[in-house]
Amino acid sequence: MVDAAVKEEAAYKVNQAYEGLDYHALNAMLNLYDANGKIQFDADKRAAREYFLQHVNQNTVFFHSLKERLDYLVEKEYYEGAVLEKYSFDFIQQLNEFAYSKKFRFETFLGAFKYYTSYTLKTFDGKRYLERFEDRVVMTALALADGDEAVAKNLVEEIISGRFQPATPTFLNAGKAQRGELVSCFLLRIEDNMESIARGINSALQLSKRGGGVALLLSNIRESGAPIKQIENQSSGIIPVMKLLEDSFSYANQLGARQGAGAVYLNAHHPDIMRFLDTKRENADEKIRIKTLSLGVVVPDITFELAKNGEDMYLFSPYDVERVYGVPFGDISVTEKYREMVDDPRIKKTKINAREFFQTIAEIQFESGYPYIMFEDTVNKANPIKGRINMSNLCSEILQVNTPTTYNEDLSYAQIGKDISCNLGSMNIALAMDGGDLGATVETAIRGLTAVSNQSHIASVRSIEDGNDRSHAIGLGQMNLHGYLAREHVYYGSEEGVDFTNIYFYTVLFHALRASNKLAIERGTAFDGFEDSTYASGTFFDKYIDQEWVPATAKVAELFAGHHIPTQADWVELKESIQKHGIYNQNLQAVPPTGSISYINNSTSSIHPIASKIEIRKEGKLGRVYYPAAFMTNDNLEYYQDAYEIGYEKVIDTYAAATQHVDQGLSLTLFFKDTATTRDINKAQIYAWRKGIKTIYYIRLRQLALEGTDMTECVSCML
Repeated sequence: MVDAAVKEEAAYKVNQAYEGLDYHALNAMLNLYDANGKIQFDADKRAAREYFLQHVNQNTVFFHSLKERLDYLVEKEYYEGAVLEKYSFDFIQQLNEFAYSKKFRFETFLGAFKYYTSYTLKTFDGKRYLERFEDRVVMTALALADGDEAVAKNLVEEIISGRFQPATPTFLNAGKAQRGELVSCFLLRIEDNMESIARGINSALQLSKRGGGVALLLSNIRESGAPIKQIENQSSGIIPVMKLLEDSFSYANQLGARQGAGAVYLNAHHPDIMRFLDTKRENADEKIRIKTLSLGVVVPDITFELAKNGEDMYLFSPYDVERVYGVPFGDISVTEKYREMVDDPRIKKTKINAREFFQTIAEIQFESGYPYIMFEDTVNKANPIKGRINMSNLCSEILQVNTPTTYNEDLSYAQIGKDISCNLGSMNIALAMDGGDLGATVETAIRGLTAVSNQSHIASVRSIEDGNDRSHAIGLGQMNLHGYLAREHVYYGSEEGVDFTNIYFYTVLFHALRASNKLAIERGTAFDGFEDSTYASGTFFDKYIDQEWVPATAKVAELFAGHHIPTQADWVELKESIQKHGIYNQNLQAVPPTGSISYINNSTSSIHPIASKIEIRKEGKLGRVYYPAAFMTNDNLEYYQDAYEIGYEKVIDTYAAATQHVDQGLSLTLFFKDTATTRDINKAQIYAWRKGIKTIYYIRLRQLALEGTDMTECVSCML
């Protein structure tokens, strides 16, 4: 009784302290310690409630019934009537009641604010809301299930529970009449001719208008000063193409909801590589400076070997390479052909110092965070699909095979190549583990993502449409690794943390393959090219059949109690079924950085550690908004070391454990203290390469706290 009275009195004092404050002020208290030196998590929860009371409820359009609401939204062209027509009204009403019965509540103010700012359906003037979170979940599920009631119910269950969250374009657009595409991003290759360059720029415009970010491969384009029609010193190289692309992305956006964004990738042995890197220097000449376009460098193993040996590295003319080998430069393994190309007098070449090249990369990353790095040979050794991977996407997690498109004189297609769509969504690791049935969650997610692929038809870019139709490629991601580990009192990057990551991704892979195999059986078809994959040959499964995969630590064995970890016998059975029936999806997993969906899902982003216990974001006119790491309390703060404290080795070790079970890539951001040097960045790159990492996304340097800040009062300023 005494304890109850004490708690009641404490709760009363807290409520009194918060009385009269608006939601923005309450959220700001999250960044200030209370009188006892504690973080005020309750203030943020109160802010979320007050946001509904003070803003959402009074700005939401009221309807007397579900039928009235749906009829209005279809009639006024807010919802796609065709989606609802695939179901009976009785089922839709049951599904709606089921969603609301889950009593969903946003755990943080930023989660609620982000949802109502960026996702929910609004009136055309943007002033009033037409959906609650439950309504968006139901409409997303109905759209993706395409008339299948069981799939629709499963999707609502997984999304409303927080175990699975579709990516922003899907969750934003599904079921809306006025919308962009459901796809997250696209990858396009450009060939060494004006037709392909022009088509690439047009495609970038078309895709930016309809969907997310676009990455383009520039490795095949001849260098500055290369001949055109045998006349020397005619080519302008890649910089003018980059300028045209940057202007295109600044012009196109998705109905104002998402700004156009682009990335370009270039092989390290392209003659324009140093000029390419120089475009991101702070003091770059305006004629070449690239401000908004993201840069990625494709680095083969030979480049590291040359640097290790203190050798020069040769840069090869793409024009000559294609002339000699009969295939574009991007489709050549530089590591395999390096010595041969060096010795071939038909190929024009220049040289730079390999160590200076890596030093320059580190310098540019120090200044701008760019370029992304793709370790070309690591990626291709792990690739289960026939063909070559020569680029990645805007977030460096998509790694798929592409093929060239060729054109006739009248610019019609001679042969349509294969370009890439990113059909993404992510699981919340903590809630998926809590759910107790990883297999069911993974299968529902795979079916939902496959629907995104099946429902995407972008006829304006035929290589994207054909590539998507042939591959059915998807990217199931993960988030909230740090939040889960901390909640379970496991340090990120510890032996137990890495062990958990290994077994979790191992288990998810099994269930993803099994779900895709089920789809292939149901639909009577596998992805185009399955017969040439290591799935069909069976070699993909060797490492899972030849050894036992079990937890290496008692803690992880405890965490997986109640979950079935696939056995060698399970893999043998799955291998037989896949070799007989195939899998429907060419690619299954990719781990993106997860930005906005992490906030509405109350997750730590992706599988990297937190950058700060209390994250600060600037949200339009509202200004600073604060977000606490998922599951963090005043009692478990020690498990929330930030990425700068943890160090790059433990982050890379964690990603390496996951990478071996992911067919595509993982967005790996590396964090460094403000005392870091370019040498530290180079050491991290080498460590990542040796550990089998496929790509590196951004490099982040910790900024010093603002001078004059009272660091005893400001949570997020504590270093």
